[in-house]
Amino acid sequence: MASSIYFDHAATTPCDPRVRQVLLDVLDHENGNPHSTTHEAGMRAADRVAHARNQVASLIGADAKEIIFTSGATEANNLAIKGAVRHLAAQGSPRKRVITVATEHKCVLESVRDLAQEGFEPVVLPVDANGLLDPSVLQEALKVPTALVSIMAANNETGVLQDMPVLSALVNEAGALLHSDLAQAAGKIPVDVRAWGLALASVSSHKLYGPKGAGALFVRRRPRVRLASLFSGGGQERGVRSGTVPGFLVAAFGEACQIVKQEMDTGFEHLSMLQRVFLNKLNAVLPGCEVNAVAAPRLPGIFNLRLPVGVSALDVVAVMPDLAVSLGSACSSAELAPSYVLEAMGLRREEAGRSLRLSPGRFTSAAEAERAAENLAQAVLRVRSVT
Repeated sequence: MASSIYFDHAATTPCDPRVRQVLLDVLDHENGNPHSTTHEAGMRAADRVAHARNQVASLIGADAKEIIFTSGATEANNLAIKGAVRHLAAQGSPRKRVITVATEHKCVLESVRDLAQEGFEPVVLPVDANGLLDPSVLQEALKVPTALVSIMAANNETGVLQDMPVLSALVNEAGALLHSDLAQAAGKIPVDVRAWGLALASVSSHKLYGPKGAGALFVRRRPRVRLASLFSGGGQERGVRSGTVPGFLVAAFGEACQIVKQEMDTGFEHLSMLQRVFLNKLNAVLPGCEVNAVAAPRLPGIFNLRLPVGVSALDVVAVMPDLAVSLGSACSSAELAPSYVLEAMGLRREEAGRSLRLSPGRFTSAAEAERAAENLAQAVLRVRSVT
């Protein structure tokens, strides 16, 4: 019996063996607290964390002093959005508008909406049929003095890439702060926080073949961006994020960042090849499938597939145990409801209900991509035979 195929790397990636070795080395040999540097064990731990900070910064074109370690992108997104606007308010800023986009990750949408309870004005902008934010829509929204705008670089359900340089120019011209969730983009395409005009940016370890439980927030130093803390403590991370930094996790996270940076070109080509192989095979064995947002610029390795009319994606997944795919974002797939991202793009509920997210990865082979297409086609036929 053939082994199962993992096609859900947009949800999480397996830990690269090279990253796992770094994690185990630190666990086995370095027991010091990186914030307790009066002895050698603490200094070694601090050196490890500093090295990891440089590795993360290098991936996104930042300075190591601009990196704050967090537990993941969800915490980083919350800290960026809530921390930035609360600090501005505490300094007497009259800017109350906070803007985001309808296709953002749930943690961004909910963070923005939460701020309404504190007197801020949340604004969620629509996208077009390909999931793209029209710059003119953003420009119109920015006519009201705005504190912060949050726009993800690459969508986690469709892979759609926003035009960050164009959008950032509008935000910066309006005097607002721009935050971007880079969880999907970082490591797959070149990211430069300076060229993109970002004030804040979030990165996740487990989307980069690193361990779960680690992430980072880029906080621009010039012009300086300041944040209010989300919780109290020792302020270990730049006085903003409290708690002992888990050296073994961030060391592994740093190694993952270094690897994806070194292998980005080959990784891009590999994912592009896998997508071509899968879609070519699927079109041959199962006509009638469509890629959502097909006309938009997209990441390789994340594609959202609409199944033929009359076929429920939920039913297909239920009869396809040997292929791991997703109905949408991992943050909301447990809700078993059609994707809000696809509905924001104008898909009817029925169309969204027959859509799947597929995301091969670094260790996926071309043979597995072909077999994944065959498995999906067979599952659709099984569903059709009983409906």
